[in-house]
Amino acid sequence: MSGRADRPAPRLALEGITKRFGGFTANDAVDLSVEEGSVHAILGENGAGKSTLMNIIYGLYQPDGGRIRVRGETVRINTPRQALALGIGMVHQHFKQVPTMTVTENVILGLPGARLDLAGHGARIRALAETLGFEIDPHEQLWHLPVGAQQRVEILKLLYREADLLIFDEPTSVLTPSEVGPFFELLRKLKQSGRTVVLITHKLDEVMGMADRVSVMRHGRKVADVETCETDQRALARLMVGRDIVVDISAGEGHVGETVLELRDLQVIGARGVTAVDGLSLAVRAGEIVGLAGVDGNGQRELAEAIAGLCPVRGGSIAIRGTSLDGVSPDRRRRRFRLGYVPEDRQRTGLDLDSSIAFNMALRSYRHPPFSRLGWMRFGAIAAHAERLARRYDVRMRSLSQRVRDLSGGNQQKIILAREIDADPDVLVVSQPTKGLDVGAIEFVQKTLLAARERGCAILYISTELEDLLQVADRVAVVFRGRIVGEMPRGAAQAERLGLMMAGHAGTVQGEAA
Repeated sequence: MSGRADRPAPRLALEGITKRFGGFTANDAVDLSVEEGSVHAILGENGAGKSTLMNIIYGLYQPDGGRIRVRGETVRINTPRQALALGIGMVHQHFKQVPTMTVTENVILGLPGARLDLAGHGARIRALAETLGFEIDPHEQLWHLPVGAQQRVEILKLLYREADLLIFDEPTSVLTPSEVGPFFELLRKLKQSGRTVVLITHKLDEVMGMADRVSVMRHGRKVADVETCETDQRALARLMVGRDIVVDISAGEGHVGETVLELRDLQVIGARGVTAVDGLSLAVRAGEIVGLAGVDGNGQRELAEAIAGLCPVRGGSIAIRGTSLDGVSPDRRRRRFRLGYVPEDRQRTGLDLDSSIAFNMALRSYRHPPFSRLGWMRFGAIAAHAERLARRYDVRMRSLSQRVRDLSGGNQQKIILAREIDADPDVLVVSQPTKGLDVGAIEFVQKTLLAARERGCAILYISTELEDLLQVADRVAVVFRGRIVGEMPRGAAQAERLGLMMAGHAGTVQGEAA
């Protein structure tokens, strides 16, 4: 006989895997087959059950039903150590590292029988990195390294333990745009070396560019298995959300009113004591979305925090409707001046990760009516408010009492957006609002921002995601080294021109335009 009977068993196979958390079914009888030496993508919306499924494979969760086969043999994986013994490793979205330790110490930490021969381990780690096409100093403390290099340390940690099936959970969500290309080159080298890669993602371009095969999940179920060479992004988006996605949202023409937010010659000192915002001037009018484009690290985060009152201003001014915000507290900016703020770092700045969904929905004003009265919190009012917002913004959760830490990144972002936009702000500063979101959630965010603009809100939209920014911005400004180096209406804002300006070549662009 030939054909299927002669084919080797898949590197990994799941049969009817089911996982429940109380009354919530995260994985519902999922079947999956991953071929040896392939890149297999697991695609789905935020909260579709992708990470839960991979955590079962890695031994962090135990399934309530179904079985796992490794190269045809049925196995039970109770711990990550057992997974590693089977050659299965996982690079989590948020790395499992000790920042004050060196690269070598992080790689060998917990390694059974590892002798403290740091020099010997370091030499072998350096040699392993070179086989993958990059250099790393084994003796460098981890906190000194950029995020992309920290991610490589996680990969080295698994390869050093001889893992040959690597699971990546949303690997590009923590990377800057310049780090994405080198990461995918590393994935190609892993595949070329015969290793197997499982890529958890919601980004369609990553799937089409890297994966041999893709399994699509929706509401905890696997709804499709397709070869990437036989599909396209539009078809995959339809499978993800169960309907056609309008990726190209038409922003239309807004009804622009008076200037609401005005920044004049603003100067802000960053956390390291250097000037992050250097003489920046910008105005945002009612009923207008102004997009602020720039390579990450050019003062965007400090600018947003200064407007929100979280970062001190060294010079210049911030005004809302002509009134200076100098000396005005963050709480008063939110309540008196109706300022909404969606921070860049949702986990460190936007949320209390160990508190409930319900509390985080009210985090903006829990000390004030209707959520508090005479110093006492009104939990019924908080729960009713949260239930309404969770339903309106389609937050995928087990219950309102669930810790926010346990939600997917996309659902965490939805909570912040719901909390800020529901307050009906006059000014809304949104920083990286679509980062880490799937196509359906991006569509929802963009339409929500457009609806706020139609109500007359003045929106400053800060993003490194040019495609998303250009879909909704009425006007685009470019920031470079803390200054506005160019500004243009959306119709003239081609990605190529913006890219040159973001790299500091504003003069070249202006010369071409002339």
